[in-house]
Amino acid sequence: MLEPKKVKHRKLQKGRRAGMAHRGSTLAFGDYGLKALGRGWLSAREIEAARIALTRYMKRGGKVWIRVFPDKPLTKKPAETRMGKG
Repeated sequence: MLEPKKVKHRKLQKGRRAGMAHRGSTLAFGDYGLKALGRGWLSAREIEAARIALTRYMKRGGKVWIRVFPDKPLTKKPAETRMGKG
């Protein structure tokens, strides 16, 4: 799975998702592409699942370029934990 080799800070502020990206919306490599219809964050597991599904469908008949990278750490509290406490 994809992950950064080294990060300056372990946790980042969440921020807000803006509109759809326009810079990376055109096809740069290959003949076909997979495009997001909405905004959101992709985790490394989701990117890996999409890559595996594509390679299984193509059956070694092509090449896959992944142009997104999961460099934003998302943290989540465990189930049944009270709110707060940092």
